[in-house]
Amino acid sequence: MRDELIKAVGKGHLSYSSIKYALGDMRQWEMYMRGELKRESDALAFGTLYDMMLFEPDKVLDVYYTVDDQEMVNDIGGRNPRLTKKYKEWRKELEDAAQGSGKTLVSLDDMNKAKDMIARLNACGLLDTYLNGSYQVEFNEELDGVPLKGFLDCLGDDFITDSKSSRSVSKFKYDVSSWCYDVQAYIYTKVFGIDNFYWVVQEKTEPYYPAVVKCTEETLLTGEMKFHEAVSNIKEWLAHGQKTESHYAVFEV
Repeated sequence: MRDELIKAVGKGHLSYSSIKYALGDMRQWEMYMRGELKRESDALAFGTLYDMMLFEPDKVLDVYYTVDDQEMVNDIGGRNPRLTKKYKEWRKELEDAAQGSGKTLVSLDDMNKAKDMIARLNACGLLDTYLNGSYQVEFNEELDGVPLKGFLDCLGDDFITDSKSSRSVSKFKYDVSSWCYDVQAYIYTKVFGIDNFYWVVQEKTEPYYPAVVKCTEETLLTGEMKFHEAVSNIKEWLAHGQKTESHYAVFEV
């Protein structure tokens, strides 16, 4: 399968993200594999910052350039100063300058929020328990003949933990299904041969309520089913001329 993938899309492995896309529109999967699918949002940008500050804090200053926009906001005034043309032009200049030096612009508010969230994790003991282990552990393995590559957040002695920032701890169970976190849990537990999988979930609004969520056997089973469904879609795509325009969804409600 690795050689087929390289020939078709130039990449010889799959990841959790690519598996997730293969459960939907195969055109999106193809675009993702070719590096043509760009997904950007404030939530994704903050999540990336939060994870780096949590697991690789020594790299933050090399990757991010922090800007305090309060003076500019006060100077512009009004109800929504950050929506004005003046602010956007000022921000764009800073972003271009940061990119020119190989860095990503981040607001002081987001930087302080991430620091406060991590401080709450430390205060409640999660940093010393469910987030204690080896961080950003890379793997490049085959699972049932499927080449997989990725990183897991935290590898403990007999557990795996994935960090998630969320709008609501109580609604995270719905995120597991909608964002296919169950697939991610299945892949990681199988690759590393570890049954205990946890999510440390933390709300992004004060007081940054955290939670430990245990992945059940039932959730791992749904992840396994989704994994094999996605792999089946990919194999069919590889075997039938790699045509995505004719692909459509079929289901009942």
